[in-house]
Amino acid sequence: MALSHRAPHEVLSEAELEEVAQRKPPTKPSLRSVAKSLLFRFLPFLRWLPRYPVKDWLLGDIISGFSVGIMHLPQGLAYALLAGLPPVTGLYSSFYPVFLYFFFGTSRHNSVGPFAVISVMIGSLTESLVPSENFLESVNGSNATVNEELRDATRVELVATITVLTGIFQVALGLLQFGFVVTYLSDPLVRGYTTAASVHVLVSQLKNVFGVSQGEQSGPLSLFVVSGGLLAPKDPCCSPVACAVPLLFLHHSPCVGRLCLSPAILPQIIVSTGISYGANLNDKFGISVVGNIPSGLKPPVAPNVSYFGQVVGNAFAIAVVGYAICISLGKIFALKHGYKVDSNQELIALGLCNFLGGFFQCFAISCSMSRSLVQESTGGNSQLVWIVTFVATLMLNLDIGLAASVAFGLLTVIFRTQL
Repeated sequence: MALSHRAPHEVLSEAELEEVAQRKPPTKPSLRSVAKSLLFRFLPFLRWLPRYPVKDWLLGDIISGFSVGIMHLPQGLAYALLAGLPPVTGLYSSFYPVFLYFFFGTSRHNSVGPFAVISVMIGSLTESLVPSENFLESVNGSNATVNEELRDATRVELVATITVLTGIFQVALGLLQFGFVVTYLSDPLVRGYTTAASVHVLVSQLKNVFGVSQGEQSGPLSLFVVSGGLLAPKDPCCSPVACAVPLLFLHHSPCVGRLCLSPAILPQIIVSTGISYGANLNDKFGISVVGNIPSGLKPPVAPNVSYFGQVVGNAFAIAVVGYAICISLGKIFALKHGYKVDSNQELIALGLCNFLGGFFQCFAISCSMSRSLVQESTGGNSQLVWIVTFVATLMLNLDIGLAASVAFGLLTVIFRTQL
């Protein structure tokens, strides 16, 4: 006969059961822990720098930093000219933002600095608000030449103001936790916009490649006006040859890069600069050169607030486009390598880079796709949105194209959610 034994147990009333099951109230965080959390969030490098794996990452970071730094030099010079500014401002924009992003950024692979799309947007502003025609001066009472020194100084002042205002918008949106807004900028929209902007970049540089002298064009349909000027009869020019040789050189860059143990663009810069200087290509064949680059860094200068009313809309557009590109690339790399990117902190970081950089004659920056890919490699919801964005931007120019594409994107979202 099996015997069963039940252990006595206490029977609790409903009131006693609630008293036992009652959870302890959560402890309030101390002021010190709150301040520490805010400090680590605002300065992300304080979190990862003490745990930096020197043996695993240091060598790769040195090689990657060297490679990206080499790319910054020609891109900074070229993008400054694309923005209608003296080349040295591109070097400034390649220095200060990179330094600031180290402290405030959360992406490990984003390469901040001059970016072609932003340079085109700035260039359209400088050409419309500060055209060269406003600085014509007569020489000997007959010929009129452009006072480039005065024009460049005025443009630098204007662009510095735009950059500071862009930074103010980005920091304010970041502090207000508006980083989520980027989710409404779909990948097809961003891709279409950047692709159409690259067409503007290409066409704007063709006049330099073919040695065509034409007035500055901006506004809707300016792309086709510039393209039509390229078809006009012109004298033979050596500039296409000078452009084709480096392109052929870069086409074989993997081989050259392995032989030189450095990125192929470095020996190209050295060799082409030496040939241009030794053969005096500027005087003999009319091939344009960058010219003298002043040494040293400029002291900080306050922006001219009188420009704010003229550029506030453009500065906001630059702020949104620059951030959208930056966070899109950052999230791609973060997903690939298994870490997180804080969208609001990225907005603040980019804004601080622009705000403080504007005081040092920098122009607005974003994240460069090519440099970021190099940095990473050295260690479409709807195709209709893509097409509309591309066509609108290509036909109407960058600022109007952005507005049209965003409006179309919002309409498609509303249409799909209501069905």
